[in-house]
Amino acid sequence: MAAVLTADSGDTEKIAEIIHECERMGIAILPPDINESAAGFSVVPSEERKKIIRFGLTTIKNFGEGITEHIIAQRDAYGPYTSLADFLTRVEDKNLNKKSLEALVMSGALDRFAERGTMLASMDYLLDFSREQAAGKASAHDSLFAGLAADAPVELRLVDAPPASASQKLLWERELLGVFVSGHPLDERREAMKKYQRIGAVAAEQREGIPITTSGLIEEVKEIMTKKGDRMVFARLADWEHSIEMVVFPGLLREHRDLLQTQSCIAVKGRLSRRNGSPSIVAEKVKVL
Repeated sequence: MAAVLTADSGDTEKIAEIIHECERMGIAILPPDINESAAGFSVVPSEERKKIIRFGLTTIKNFGEGITEHIIAQRDAYGPYTSLADFLTRVEDKNLNKKSLEALVMSGALDRFAERGTMLASMDYLLDFSREQAAGKASAHDSLFAGLAADAPVELRLVDAPPASASQKLLWERELLGVFVSGHPLDERREAMKKYQRIGAVAAEQREGIPITTSGLIEEVKEIMTKKGDRMVFARLADWEHSIEMVVFPGLLREHRDLLQTQSCIAVKGRLSRRNGSPSIVAEKVKVL
């Protein structure tokens, strides 16, 4: 299953389906971890004999293969990273910049060292520390005393910031990994969703114009102007495995604009359209799920 996930890593909808199948098989899928992740999806040894697959470091958006290879090579040569300071000291790759370090933090890869909200609030300090360590090593190499004494352990003084909420962590995972990993905004609404058609069943339907009712999370909203100057919306509605386009015409948009926003969990009643060969829902009614 790790090999299948790696092979399909560019297709987020396919990845969501495979993750769901892994869960059905009793295989846990975990976010990336700086000490356990390989480059791609990989099986993680477990003392409790649990079946675990980790996201790889190259599956993180804004995180390249070069810095991944450097991190893994350091880990293989000198052992696991013992702290955030140890990681920032040992990883000297030029691509460890603000964008890539934020990606590691927000995806959960550094969770073993500190809380995500605290690390993000301390980002400038962490980058300054990394640069100082690199500069210190460069000057130490030119010193007659280099290597005579072991460096004392360094304690980072992180900013006292509020922790990131569970919903914020899920949004970061969706942004950087393409899918929700540690949970899903719809998890608390499973029971309410049982009375509606699943999105996968709606998308597989071939009969143009049939009435449907389904539910899910609005992932994307694109607002456009009609020829008459009114506003309408094309939205992407998704559940754990599948997604479908939803078309909202001006009248319904004016009535429920506050509800038709990204990250809203809704139920929708409408008709199936296969515009350009792809399934979509022409929404007629929406409500909070």
